[in-house]
Amino acid sequence: MVNSLQSLQISIERELLPHLKLESIEPYNPVVVHQVPYPWKCLGSGNYAAVLAHPDYSEQVVKVYAPGRPGIKEEAEVYRRLGHHPAFSECYANGENFLVLKRLRGVTLYDCVNQGIPIPPQVIHDIDAALEFARSRGLHPHDVHGRNVMMSEGRGLVVDISDFLNAAPCRAWEDVKRAYWWVYRPVLRSLQLRVPYALLDGVRAGYRLFRRFWPWQGI
Repeated sequence: MVNSLQSLQISIERELLPHLKLESIEPYNPVVVHQVPYPWKCLGSGNYAAVLAHPDYSEQVVKVYAPGRPGIKEEAEVYRRLGHHPAFSECYANGENFLVLKRLRGVTLYDCVNQGIPIPPQVIHDIDAALEFARSRGLHPHDVHGRNVMMSEGRGLVVDISDFLNAAPCRAWEDVKRAYWWVYRPVLRSLQLRVPYALLDGVRAGYRLFRRFWPWQGI
């Protein structure tokens, strides 16, 4: 594992970073990846960074922060506090603008709703338990929503913990659970509906606006 990580870090420094082009255009939308050097692949992006993988290192991913986006030191600290837990990734190494993480495989709940993949209650319970574990480590689960939690073989995973040092109150996960029990289970799953990304993105934008002006108003 040590030698593998060392060779991966060399590849990151010599092959990935010099040729990777990404930027943060809007702070509340995912960073835009313009260029990825072969044979690296972009697995996805969030508001702070993009996640990339190399075919020779199937158990690790590299999270690269966009220029000007803060938080990498804080995210490394969150992983240090979490240690080992089945619902979270782990940080193996870090550099000035990247983290080497354990790869988690699954489908985000956001994509499940789009693709019509059933989400069992166990996934919700697993994520609840994982967030409670994080609180027991002095962390503050923040900005936990459908794009940064996943389902893998019927179990729940939390894939983005970058804001877990933010002590400001956040209702995101509680609102996701409300939507799960009040809308998804009785309507979407029962009717086996697939929700287009355009509609999901519209709901996401509307929710963000709603919480901006009425942060503690119930739904």
